[in-house]
Amino acid sequence: MNFEEHAGKPLLKAAGIPVPDGGTAITAETAADIAGKLIGASGGKVVVKAQVPTGKRGKAGGIKLAGSADEAREVAAAILGMTIAEHVVGKVLVERATPFTREFYAAVINDPETKGPKILFSTLGGMDVEEAAEQDAGAMRTLSVDIRKGPEKGAVRAMLDGAGLDGLEDQVVEVLMKLYEAYRANDAELMEINPLAVLEAGGLMALDCKFTMDDSALPRHEDLAMTGTPDRLTGLEAKGKELDLKYIELDGDVGVLANGAGLTMTTMDVVRHHGGTPANFLEIGGEAYTKGTDALRLVLENPKVKSLVINFCGAFARTDVMTQGILNAWDELKPTLPTFWSVHGTGDVEAVAMLKERLGVEPLPDMSAACKAAVDAAKGGAK
Repeated sequence: MNFEEHAGKPLLKAAGIPVPDGGTAITAETAADIAGKLIGASGGKVVVKAQVPTGKRGKAGGIKLAGSADEAREVAAAILGMTIAEHVVGKVLVERATPFTREFYAAVINDPETKGPKILFSTLGGMDVEEAAEQDAGAMRTLSVDIRKGPEKGAVRAMLDGAGLDGLEDQVVEVLMKLYEAYRANDAELMEINPLAVLEAGGLMALDCKFTMDDSALPRHEDLAMTGTPDRLTGLEAKGKELDLKYIELDGDVGVLANGAGLTMTTMDVVRHHGGTPANFLEIGGEAYTKGTDALRLVLENPKVKSLVINFCGAFARTDVMTQGILNAWDELKPTLPTFWSVHGTGDVEAVAMLKERLGVEPLPDMSAACKAAVDAAKGGAK
């Protein structure tokens, strides 16, 4: 689950990382009230920031400075309701504008290569990571962390050697250690500060925060989850969620039905290997085999689907039971699109016999052959 900036910053503050004073508003009038209190307390300006779960808000016009309550009302009215990367802005964060001299980038991520956390730091803050890498490919410092032990200050300090921090090394080390603690405490997949600002008055402050929580951890953080921003679902994805089916709509034209997430993803990869593009992720392993009709209907309701590959591989699950479920769905839905089967493992003799008897078809020799046939059919070739 993704969290907008206003929901992520309190987690940084709780870990001991300074963040600007501010508040959220869903109306321009409330934004003006918050701005008035912040400016009235010490003068200066405020920054009004669109709250959407995406980057590049500034480039889209979703971040504006204001020097008075009236100006904050005006810019908030302009930002609320605008669309940024297909997200409609329904809330703004109004914060004290804090003068700074430098911008850093800091993050802790889940690293797929090491299967553990990785700390990232760069002096090229304030820009997208990709843009920073283009400017200086060696600017990003990284440190892989043993999650059982956590990072050691000495290792973090060594990561920063030669980074040109001009005496700020100890302060940066402290922020990175605290950022890691926030990452661990909140079961994060990503905990990012960009920029981590060097203030004119001294010290460091997180001026932005991007936080993504591991979905499997949501039950452990029920209160925090209430502040998150669920992924936007397509109509078919929402229907799949209601049916408790793991369905993800994609851009291709080859429908995919397989048992188990791993086999489904492998099937999608093989479709791509043969030059096709999957139209969906949909696995019907476990109890989902009892929902064969719902699963097949989801695939067929996607108007982009031109062919279908059904790939069953049985170990503990029986391929004949899964095949029976799809055949029952076939009788009800009566699809006409080209469909290609691959069935192997426990119960495959019985499954093949059912396919021959009820559909008059025989599975292809293996998954690769079935995927290739489905790709060719989608392109108007083999039937």
